[in-house]
Amino acid sequence: MQGIIDKINCQRNIMLSTLSTFRVGGAARCVYNPTNKDEIKAVIEYCSENNERYMILGNGSNVLFPDEGFDGIIIHIFNNMNTITTDGERIYAMAGATLAQIARVARNNELTGMEFAAGIPGTLGGAVVMNAGAYGGEMKDVVEYVDVLFTDGTEKRFCAEEMEFSYRHSIIDDNMIVIGAGLKLEKGNGYAIEARINELKEARRAKQPLEYPSAGSTFKRPEGYFAGKLIEEAGLKGYRHGGAMVSDKHSGFIINYSNATSRDILELIEYVIETVNDKFGVLLETEVKIIK
Repeated sequence: MQGIIDKINCQRNIMLSTLSTFRVGGAARCVYNPTNKDEIKAVIEYCSENNERYMILGNGSNVLFPDEGFDGIIIHIFNNMNTITTDGERIYAMAGATLAQIARVARNNELTGMEFAAGIPGTLGGAVVMNAGAYGGEMKDVVEYVDVLFTDGTEKRFCAEEMEFSYRHSIIDDNMIVIGAGLKLEKGNGYAIEARINELKEARRAKQPLEYPSAGSTFKRPEGYFAGKLIEEAGLKGYRHGGAMVSDKHSGFIINYSNATSRDILELIEYVIETVNDKFGVLLETEVKIIK
């Protein structure tokens, strides 16, 4: 594996703010950009042998990195692993393909089912892990199977039923890495698919603070409630802390309003959770993954 790892593209001292949609975070000591599963295996083996901390990163659209950076190795499964192929009503995509790219391929092939995901700014790998969804659709609706690499180097293909998909959850844990997934869609009308994608994009523009850096919805939906509504009713809409702010467009979003630090955002998240719990007895959970 040593011969493999020496050939993998590696960037050193990269600011994580450039790799995350929150646009915050200090430097990562090393960012590897693998092109296939064997290269991922090589990096993991290297980390194991050298007692190195590592994490998997896709588009960085659902993470909050610390200001201090990440003292370890980032395995960046993104543009170098984003191949998408089609076969009739089926699509196979590598984990680094973005949902927008997959939705575009589906549209070009007049396949319907991925319209809900066209505006979600994440990769397939991350979307599968958390069963990403929007506007009534979720990944569980289109995933047929998932190819997974275990950290011990073994591999397995999980069928959709084995994935245990539920709200923002799947069977994938820290010992598993999504390599790719097969999606089963249906034949549709290209014009209707395009119209639906545009309709959802317009809804996002109207309701979400897309003009500011964020990680999308900050909190999971509490059972029986809507996080944004609770936050607004707690009087926190537009509330600022340092450079971070509860969006005055959609209270479920915490945004990097003005050169926020990671600490600004984290402290505002904690304040929102505490305030909502005090007022309504509802404990919000973050949808965003907080890296420490």
